[in-house]
Amino acid sequence: MPNVKALLLSFIALLSASSGCTTTGGVSLRADGSPGPQECPEEAKKAMRYMKLRVGDSALIDLDANQIGSRRVTLYDGTIESVLREEFGPLGTTSRLYGQVWTSGPQVVIRYYEAQAPDGDKVPLCAVARLGDDQMRKLPESKPGTAILEGSVAAAFIVDAFR
Repeated sequence: MPNVKALLLSFIALLSASSGCTTTGGVSLRADGSPGPQECPEEAKKAMRYMKLRVGDSALIDLDANQIGSRRVTLYDGTIESVLREEFGPLGTTSRLYGQVWTSGPQVVIRYYEAQAPDGDKVPLCAVARLGDDQMRKLPESKPGTAILEGSVAAAFIVDAFR
């Protein structure tokens, strides 16, 4: 099955290279500094269909590749690299998710725009990091531009638009 996954990811990489990948440019911000709604680009929707990733599919992730296993994780406004802890469609464990972090609102917002298998090219997708019970709420000692969270694990969920 690994050859099928490699072939699938190669095809998706060609698709994304030919159509370009839209990321975070032009995201409007709400009054509290959190990001406003944003459409999922059509090339990401196509790639997710090819990978058989559907809205609501999820997988556990380490939020920050540089802080794996930390009891607390400090996130900063800007780009983020997260690591899959389990398979996510054809993306195996240790695949990377690349996205953007916003810390200005009461809760951290993380949107993922690309994924990369360890032996593959980057492919577009639309996903968000989520935890229940307000666990994405930053701790009071978080300074501006940062968010301290209890724990370093969350779930990445496939979405068809960012709301």
